[in-house]
Parts: sequence; C-alpha cells; structure tokens
Amino acid sequence: MHAPHAAPADETLRTALAGLLDGLPPRQAAQAVDRLIANYRGRTPTDAPVLRDRSDVAAYAAYRMPATFEAVRAALTAFRAQAPDWTPATHIDIGGGTGAASWAVAAAWPDGGHTTTVLDWAEPALALGRELARHAAPEALRGAQWQRRAIGDDLGLPDATDLVTVSYVLGELTEADRHAVVDEAARAAQAVVLIEPGTPDGFTRVREARDRLTAAGLRLVAPCPHSAACPIEPGADWCHFAARVSRSSLHRQVKGGSLPYEDEKFAYVAAARFPAPAAPSRVIRHPQTRKGQVLLDLCTEDEGMARRTVTKRHGPLYRAARDASWGDTWPPQDR
Repeated sequence: MHAPHAAPADETLRTALAGLLDGLPPRQAAQAVDRLIANYRGRTPTDAPVLRDRSDVAAYAAYRMPATFEAVRAALTAFRAQAPDWTPATHIDIGGGTGAASWAVAAAWPDGGHTTTVLDWAEPALALGRELARHAAPEALRGAQWQRRAIGDDLGLPDATDLVTVSYVLGELTEADRHAVVDEAARAAQAVVLIEPGTPDGFTRVREARDRLTAAGLRLVAPCPHSAACPIEPGADWCHFAARVSRSSLHRQVKGGSLPYEDEKFAYVAAARFPAPAAPSRVIRHPQTRKGQVLLDLCTEDEGMARRTVTKRHGPLYRAARDASWGDTWPPQDR
C-alpha cells in the first residue's frame, strides 16, 4: 500500500522516541518487548492493561509505536483516497496508549484543525503519550486530551464524533467488551477506522467488527469494495496488508535482523455514515509479474475474490499493473 512522503509527524515522532530507553537496561527492554509482542498477537484477552509501568511503556513506544503509526497511516491513506474532501473536526482514539494512531491522524490531516482525545486504561501509557505529544508540531497533538478510561461496555463516547480510531486494542478485550467498543464507536462516529495485527486472529476480529459496523448502518469505505458479506471463507485465508517501517536499534537488537526496515502486517476496516464510494477493487496479494503479463489477485464488488491477468495488449492498463502494489485500488483511481 503506497504511503505519502515522510511527513513532519514521522520525523518528530522518531526524534521524540529516540531517547526513551536511556537508562533502561537493554535486556529489560528486550524482555518487555517479547512479552508485549505475545500480547499484541491477540492471544491473551484480558480486563487489565497490558502496559503496566514506565519500562513497559518505554519499550512498547520505542519498539511498536513506529510500526503502529505506519499501519494506521496506511489505513487512513486508503480511507482518504475514497473520501478526499472529508476532514474530521473531532477525533477519539480508543485504547490509544501512547498515541500512535493520533500521530497518524495528525499526519493524515495536517491542516485539519481537529481536536483529539486519547482514551486508555493505562495511566503510564497516557503519561508518556502526553510527554511525546509536547514535541509535536500539530496543535491537535500538543493540545490533545489524555483521559484514563476503562475500555469496555461503559465507554460512553460523545454523540456526533467525527472520527474514531481503534488500533491494536481489540485483541486485549474480552468478547463482550470488544462488541461493546465497536458498537459504541459505530453509534457515536461519522467514520470508524479499526486496525489489528495482520494475523488470522487479527483478521477475525476485524471481520467481526466489519459485520457490526455494517449492521449499525455504516458503509464500508476501505479496503473492501462493497458492504456485502466478506467473500473470504473463515479459516481458509485472511485479508491483510503491509506497511514499511524503518528499524530502530531496538528492533535490530530484539530481532537480530540486518535489514534497515521491516514490513508491519496489519488488517483493517474503515467505514463511514457519509457518502464515500468504496474502491472498485482492491489488490489483496503481491502482484505477480511475468513475461508480458501481470497477475493481480483482487477483492471485487461483483465477483468476490478474483484473479485478473493484465497483458501488454492492455496498453496503459498493463503499465499501471506493473506499478501496482499490494493494497492498491484497481483499476487505478485519480488521486
């Protein structure tokens, strides 16, 4: 999925994160990261915060915040492509922790003048998020409200909120609380964007949320080309995408990788109450380029999952297919 050129929010966030682990023993940081990764894979639903103390929060922010930021920004980029003239005035980040999704919203609408409220049950995460936001250029971050709140059936969002984001949090919740959070977001918001890890479990939660959003009257905007039932057979496959993330020193220390980047796999759904056309089709796998042809695996409005073969005989469409990436709309839309 193509992302815009690096915005000031990227650079400012990375600068703010750079010194977070000063004074924290590397082994302690690595152990905290390992435990957090297991939790964020979505296998440990709980009614208690995952981020417990300052060392947990520092390790999470340094290791995970850049990846979460890029995944949310990629989802918002796809949403904005279908609703280019819409700008939120109010944004609520449910379970926002240290605020990665709020940074992504500020990057997506840098001149929007929106207000942001971050809700989370972990006070250490909120405190560090507030600290990081002081370094931000956008007023939406510097002036954000950071509120401690249980994430569950008593959430009680303000009516007529413009945008609600729920990123990498549904896997922490019990089934009842997960349903309550999605239903409350659907009730209160004009637009809802949910992001989960790009695993089979993460997609299952997104698919479940997708059904609840459409049942509440919202229309799917991205990545789906329609609001009908998902064509993917449960358990047979899963829909996910990837965002490129520059590796920090902590990434390299924990994973032992030599590449300067990694790809964050994520699943997402974006839905809205206002008119916003969905993409005609979405590329759901890496395109396969062969001699004189490109094979595109698509999710389509009319045929569900389908493969298209684009050859040189298709002229400009063939050139577009050669440039197509996983997560793009198809055929290409004017931006």
